[in-house]
Amino acid sequence: MKRRLAVTAALIMLLATASVPLASYVPPKIVRLAYEAQGRGITYSWGGGHAEEPGPSKGTCSGYTGRIRPCPAARTRGLDCSGLTRWIYALAHGTDVLGPGNTDDHVRKMRRVRSPMPGDLVFFGKITKKGVKTHHVGIYLGGGKMMNAPETGAEVRVDRITRPKDFAGFYRY
Repeated sequence: MKRRLAVTAALIMLLATASVPLASYVPPKIVRLAYEAQGRGITYSWGGGHAEEPGPSKGTCSGYTGRIRPCPAARTRGLDCSGLTRWIYALAHGTDVLGPGNTDDHVRKMRRVRSPMPGDLVFFGKITKKGVKTHHVGIYLGGGKMMNAPETGAEVRVDRITRPKDFAGFYRY
């Protein structure tokens, strides 16, 4: 009798907890937040989004190689590509999970996936077992599209993942 009661209780607990959504499953939230960021008209700023706290910030002209001269980053409040992904992931996860580094630093905190899901990050550059040299990242939206901060003078926008030529892979936190 005790065993039957224990098994019944275990089944009830399993059924009750199996239907509860997991709070840590954030990809739909990441995609929603990415579209909200696009709606704010946030401008690209080299180094933007890398202040102590994630989010739009003034950029830097250190290392700037953009086509617009003189460099507008130090006077432009905005985000670069890794600043965008850092901010959106911090909002979705409730903490700064990617940290203030660049695309090379961020990809090292993630795992490569073969079947991307909306909310994963898509990196561009070269990633091998011997080294990482990336230059761009976007938030995968599905259907071959990503949300990204593409270049100086542009706003956060949706682009096809085929726009940059050197796709390096999809990564999940």
